Amino acid sequence: MNPPATPSTPGIPRFQERVLGEHRARWLATVDEAYGQMHRLIDGARIQVRCETYLLREEGPAVWLRAALLDARARNVEVWLLIDAFGSEQVGDEFLQPLRDAGVHVGIFNPKRLLRLSFRNHRKLLAVDGASAIVGGFNIAPEYAGDGVRQGWCDTGVCVSGPIVRELEHSFDALWCLAPFTSAAIRAWRAVASRAPAQPLASPVRLLVSGPALHRNLLRRTLRFDLSRAHDVAIASAYFLPSSRVRRMMYRVVERGGRLRVLLAGRSDVPLAQRAAEYLYRRLLRRRVQLFEYGPQVLHAKLLVMDDIVFVGSCNLDRRSLHINFELLLRMEWPELAADARQWYEAALSRSSPLQLRPWLAARPLRRRLWSWLAYLLLSRIDPLIARRRFRAIS
Repeated sequence: MNPPATPSTPGIPRFQERVLGEHRARWLATVDEAYGQMHRLIDGARIQVRCETYLLREEGPAVWLRAALLDARARNVEVWLLIDAFGSEQVGDEFLQPLRDAGVHVGIFNPKRLLRLSFRNHRKLLAVDGASAIVGGFNIAPEYAGDGVRQGWCDTGVCVSGPIVRELEHSFDALWCLAPFTSAAIRAWRAVASRAPAQPLASPVRLLVSGPALHRNLLRRTLRFDLSRAHDVAIASAYFLPSSRVRRMMYRVVERGGRLRVLLAGRSDVPLAQRAAEYLYRRLLRRRVQLFEYGPQVLHAKLLVMDDIVFVGSCNLDRRSLHINFELLLRMEWPELAADARQWYEAALSRSSPLQLRPWLAARPLRRRLWSWLAYLLLSRIDPLIARRRFRAIS
């Protein structure tokens, strides 16, 4: 079964392949475009396929994905599929057993029922033959399928080739070791992660990962460093709950004469996260941070563009992504690709509504403000505290 063809929706840009040294990349403007590219890569696989996703549903896109993985096994391609126990808890053995019977290595990340709520593999990755990979925010589920305007959630990603693919594969292997989420698995994960290929700091394409055991992790430090120097910042975050330190850096972008825009979900699949984000809107707007809410469909994108630097992957700008979840981002210092990302961003803004401080405050009754404060307290304070204590108990 083939994935749906990408519809030709007016206003959605199409992108050509970009080349930077040994790396090639193409921006994926819609989920359907990403699904189509995934199918083509799997169909062309000759050696190995690694696929991980946070959320998998048995119907829709998962049907063609399973068929493509089974076809790859029929060609004697080694196939690994890693799904998260919490995000994919509705997936049953009847759906997965044909894959296992065909020799697909199927992994369930953090199957422990008492721990899966706190610790999740939120990454989305397809890597094929050490040659090509796709990263982004999209899961494998029917509600994602579409162009993000007429139907399906609004999301984006990138297809890359070059040396970064080997690093992505190594990162997948490390998460595979961690999947049982026992003390022994955590030790094995740390050992595998420590043998990661060296990434020169000057490399224009770098892999950044986060997780609860990565104290002072490079992903957070790199985001803050780039933000401290940026002048034109465009953020799209489905779930937006930056720390006070990150917010101060955002304010400084505006104070030094720069521009900072944030695209947020007008329609969200997680209302609690949306309410928590709203608790910050007043202080952001007062500091001249420009906020927009995406209207046509659910916004699920995770994107940061800082001048000529692009961050794209599975990571939202919120506490859970940066401190608790296992996430990955590609940092690409690549002017042409940054221009593509900004073109996608401007197209999304054209379908969004800007927020103005006074009208927005006037439209918020006391009950809504109280609900936002409680949601903010839960997601910014209580959730990280519980996760830290749980992780210390098992590691």
